[in-house]
Amino acid sequence: MPLLALALPADTQTLVIAVALLIAAALLIALLARVAVGRRAPKPPSELPPPKPAERPEPPRPPAPVTLPPARAAREQRARDELRTAEDALAAAEARLSSDAATRAEVDRRRREVSDAQRKVEYERRKLTEAEESARRDAEVAARTQAEAAARTAEEARLAAERAAHEEARRKLAEAEAGRTLAEGLAKTRSGFMARLNAFVGAAKELDDSTLAELEEILFSADVGVRTATRLLESVRERLKRRELSDVTLVKAALREEVERILSLGVAPGESGHGGLPDLPPGTPPPDVVMVVGVNGTGKTTTIGKLAARLKHAGKSVILGAGDTFRAAAGEQLDVWADRAGVPMVRGKDGSDPGAVLFDAVARAKAEGVQVVLCDTAGRLHTKANLMEELKRLKRTLEKAHAGSPHEILLVVDATTGQNAIAQARQFHEALGVTGFVLTKLDGTAKGGVIIGICDELKIPVRYVGVGEKVVDLKPFDPHEFVEALFS
Repeated sequence: MPLLALALPADTQTLVIAVALLIAAALLIALLARVAVGRRAPKPPSELPPPKPAERPEPPRPPAPVTLPPARAAREQRARDELRTAEDALAAAEARLSSDAATRAEVDRRRREVSDAQRKVEYERRKLTEAEESARRDAEVAARTQAEAAARTAEEARLAAERAAHEEARRKLAEAEAGRTLAEGLAKTRSGFMARLNAFVGAAKELDDSTLAELEEILFSADVGVRTATRLLESVRERLKRRELSDVTLVKAALREEVERILSLGVAPGESGHGGLPDLPPGTPPPDVVMVVGVNGTGKTTTIGKLAARLKHAGKSVILGAGDTFRAAAGEQLDVWADRAGVPMVRGKDGSDPGAVLFDAVARAKAEGVQVVLCDTAGRLHTKANLMEELKRLKRTLEKAHAGSPHEILLVVDATTGQNAIAQARQFHEALGVTGFVLTKLDGTAKGGVIIGICDELKIPVRYVGVGEKVVDLKPFDPHEFVEALFS
């Protein structure tokens, strides 16, 4: 009961305690009343003396009613009334307790229902929040994807516009820097040698000895050299003997065929050569080492710069070796061209060993996988034996740096020097074994015929011709195109 009372509210606890006290008091009064009645009650039959066997027992008489004193009866009645009152109070209290328990059970049930409802609401709210968050994330992903796609599209459009603008700029630049055509570069040569030849052909003379003597003078004026001029004249005479030339008008066509044959070194009949550097022999590892030589003032360094730009534009990787360590500002000049062409350069100090510089250039090219090494050398007179020996030493150094190199020895020749260029080519070829030559400044002279003499006498192919100052004015040599430009 005390434990039950502690579990109840304060007002209920008070009521329960009062009822408990009343019940205890009622029980105590009832116990006292029964004790008092028991003292006056007749003894039980077991305590009476046994009847005499001789006497006949009298029939039992009913016990006389016990009359209690009025005061005691009143107290007993009051006790009974109090007991009934206590019992009624107890029943009421128990009924109230039962009612409170039912109420508490109902409240607990309601609370559980509310709690379950709250949990369900929280669950649904959490699910709704998760769904909203998932929808938000999906929307963000979709928006981000759409934005990225739009950005990519915009970037692609921008790049396409930039490429188009770049291509347009390159086209305009190419148009602006198209340079001279080969025909334009040979204008002065045509005005000299070819003008006299055209005048000779237009005279409609008979092909006799005097006519051939005049033709010989014209050929010598073209600076093709004595041997080549004689060979061209002999070719015309042979055709005359075979009656292939019926009149002087056919002489020009005959000379044209013979000149193209001389210039087409290494080109199969019916094909057209396109000049430029030849490919490395099969099985030869890169880099392709090109040694550029020539006397002072021929345009060696400028030719190297233009050639580097042309090779870079063709998709090849190029490195320059500044082997001209003696001429003042030679390294600076080559550095300018390297920057203009967008290629690296290996350079030593002024006056340093050129062989060491070129060796380092080839070594760097091998380490970095560069395809072409263009080696500049100091300009020197072809008549100075000690200077030519220095070139031979550089050639041996390149061989040590990369087996089989130099793969190409380019001789740069100034066309304005005329027949002296043939003598230069001969000396350099005997010392180094020149594999090709570049004829520069062709646009500034009427002596362009020297190219015919070099090819005829030394059998060295022409790789490039220079017809102007711009990068694009260094053109790969095409024999057929050259002859067309010269004779047209």
